[in-house]
Amino acid sequence: MNVTTNLSEFGRREIAMASELLNQLVNRNTTELFDKYFTHESTNLFFNKRSGYVFLNDENYNVGMINPDNGMLDLYITTGYSGTEGFINELMSEFDDLHPEDQEELLELNGELNK
Repeated sequence: MNVTTNLSEFGRREIAMASELLNQLVNRNTTELFDKYFTHESTNLFFNKRSGYVFLNDENYNVGMINPDNGMLDLYITTGYSGTEGFINELMSEFDDLHPEDQEELLELNGELNK
């Protein structure tokens, strides 16, 4: 299996990343989008051994990761139609290349930030 919650399978790098995620969560250094969608119910810490990503996941399969652009815990999005992944700022920069259904989804998410 490529994704694990077993800390014995995390290396030093992944433990450091997990620590940073939890620090950001405890200190509420989170984006507005993360706060709006991440439920904190049944939250687990995951390590994807293939990609090297360490992330939080809630009961609704929302993913929280550190956004390198701002250093904050942010919602990591997988678009519903094409499965394109990234943070909202990354996905909006690729907006014109995305499927119309994914564009609509991003506009809704982005609109939530401006309410």
